[in-house]
Amino acid sequence: MTRPFTGYERAALQPTVVHIGVGVFHRAHQAVYCDAVLRTGSPTGAVWGISLRSAAVRRALEPQGFVYHVVERAPEASNVADVVRPVGALLGVDLAAHDVEAALARMTDQAVTVVTITVTEHGYCTVGPGGALDLSRPEIEHDLNTPHAPCSLPGLLLEALVRRRAAGAAPFTIASCDNLPSNGRATARAVRELAECRDPSLAAWVDANVAYPSSMVDRMVPATTTQDRDQLCRDGIVDAWPVVTEPFSQWVLEDEFPTGRPPWERAGVELVTDVTRHEQAKLRILNAAHSALAYWGLLAGHHLVADAVVDSVLGEATRDLLVTEVLPTLAAPLGWDLRAYAEQVLDRFGNKALGYTTAKVAADGSQKLPARLVPTIRALLTAGTPAPRCAQVLAAWVTCMAGPRASTFAVDDGAVARSDPSRALGGEGWPERATAALFGLPGFPETCRPAELAFRTEVLGHVRQLGHADVRRVLSSPGRVSSPLDGAVHGGER
Repeated sequence: MTRPFTGYERAALQPTVVHIGVGVFHRAHQAVYCDAVLRTGSPTGAVWGISLRSAAVRRALEPQGFVYHVVERAPEASNVADVVRPVGALLGVDLAAHDVEAALARMTDQAVTVVTITVTEHGYCTVGPGGALDLSRPEIEHDLNTPHAPCSLPGLLLEALVRRRAAGAAPFTIASCDNLPSNGRATARAVRELAECRDPSLAAWVDANVAYPSSMVDRMVPATTTQDRDQLCRDGIVDAWPVVTEPFSQWVLEDEFPTGRPPWERAGVELVTDVTRHEQAKLRILNAAHSALAYWGLLAGHHLVADAVVDSVLGEATRDLLVTEVLPTLAAPLGWDLRAYAEQVLDRFGNKALGYTTAKVAADGSQKLPARLVPTIRALLTAGTPAPRCAQVLAAWVTCMAGPRASTFAVDDGAVARSDPSRALGGEGWPERATAALFGLPGFPETCRPAELAFRTEVLGHVRQLGHADVRRVLSSPGRVSSPLDGAVHGGER
């Protein structure tokens, strides 16, 4: 580092938090809150990171003592200067794929009372977000055959808990910070079901002794670029992997930590008894709008989400999605104005200084959309209310994944890849094949429910349009695409 770290004595600290998934989001969010807590003089809050597979963060940060810089960038039009702050809360990183014993040793250290997680929805190894453990996943098969050398997130958590129990140490609390509905319960289910496969008595012990508080986290953190590093270097700061983010940050956390936690409230963390309304509002407003702009933006030729949101047609369609379809399905958290929150979200998306790409946001839609969009769809259909904007989002997803231009978009989605989507691509009839294949993945509207079947037919109509028409023209007509089922099914539901 070109500047010595000041603020607290890092050498005197002992990690009390282990974080799994040391990506840019964690380093711009949870680690920043921990850094702020340590600056108050707290002896707790230092973090040790564990990466499940990638050694990139450790390679970049180890030569600089794991101190890095967070750059907060306001919108360019605001004329507000960047805020650059060094963060020293991260004391080290272990790579579980190369040395799982080192990772487990850190997690079994009795000074560690909390394990936090950001591995994205895909990392929980479940059948859909928050669903049952996917016993067919290779990493889960490995962990059942070789439980003492785990490679999955649930396997690592469970084996560390088993070793702590054997040592007579209290279990740590597990706090998911991923965009999963009821992320605490989702994590608990994955760990419990793996424990049940190993030993039913172990599952009973885990149920009785381990806490899984849910949380809602919010901060936009795009990938770091060479330009970001170069700008810091011109300012006299050499950092192999800084993090660039927005000024806004929020963490709402259920206060259920029986073995203790850092005093995160000192850093502005909102501690509550139930995070459900906060979580639903964030998932269905911010995350759903982000996905909508990503898929619509790809089809419209936008590389950045910031360009998509200021596209008059895409921006207004997103606002219409939120105001007419999403907000009526939500109950506001205490003190929240949901309409104002939605407008704030759209303003934040327009921050061109962040550089969120549409392709990156569009990744793993098969895991994200069931949590972000499908609850809104089901709430509307149950009320007998149409959901044309939601249908257009899902149609854009299908088109981006399997339409005529899918290969140029190259959107990553592991679950879609495992389902062999090539069977649905190309030739006459691709909209029907692709829609059926992708909606057959867990968590999407089903054919066994009449209203959902009619909705799928509506989505298919939009897919047919998007395969050859300008997405802006499609979005300019928010009405539902008619189908032979409309009168009978929707009329009956009402």
